[in-house]
Amino acid sequence: MAYEHRWMNGDVVDLPVGKAVCVGRNYAAHAQELGNEIPTEPLLFMKPASALRHLEEDIVLPTGLGEVHHEVEITVLIGKTLTRATEEQVREAVAGYGVGLDLTLRDVQTELKAKGQPWERAKAFDGSGLLSGWVEARGISTRQHIAIGLEVNGSLRQEGHSGQMLFPIASLLANISQHFTLAPGDVVFTGTPEGVGPLVPGDQLAVRFGNFFITTTQVE
Repeated sequence: MAYEHRWMNGDVVDLPVGKAVCVGRNYAAHAQELGNEIPTEPLLFMKPASALRHLEEDIVLPTGLGEVHHEVEITVLIGKTLTRATEEQVREAVAGYGVGLDLTLRDVQTELKAKGQPWERAKAFDGSGLLSGWVEARGISTRQHIAIGLEVNGSLRQEGHSGQMLFPIASLLANISQHFTLAPGDVVFTGTPEGVGPLVPGDQLAVRFGNFFITTTQVE
């Protein structure tokens, strides 16, 4: 099924599907669990629109490429163009918030990092960006911590909130916009808390976003 932005109630969002900008190591504990340095500025990479899928769909793992790791993240839907924006302009431009899974070919990424090469082959493959429906931004208070979680086969694997981010959402989006434009329909994956790990066929996933919903999907 082709990806299209949807509100939580299933209605289609009147925005195009653009690129996904992703943030690495935005939670200190996650950086440490993989043996990485804690960054002093946002570490950015991208996924193309072809990588995006609906979170409710079954996850089809790539084969023959090593372990595929789950990374649950708060996601942001851009509603207005942001170029060299202020934090106030960012707040006015966010259309919605949700939760996503950034799937990572961890063995491939490790090899790429060792060679000093970009990560896209490990991060931007088809189906690597799974997105929930969106909650309208006016229904979310960013002054309170936005909580997310991931259970695998009934066991809690990841749990975190926006207050743990090294780079908070508004300042993060403002920083991204200094380097390249965020357009309506673009998505930002804001980073993952600790607890990442491999998925295997047959896993049942339950994803939480604040108090709004729990969605379940299966790994094939």
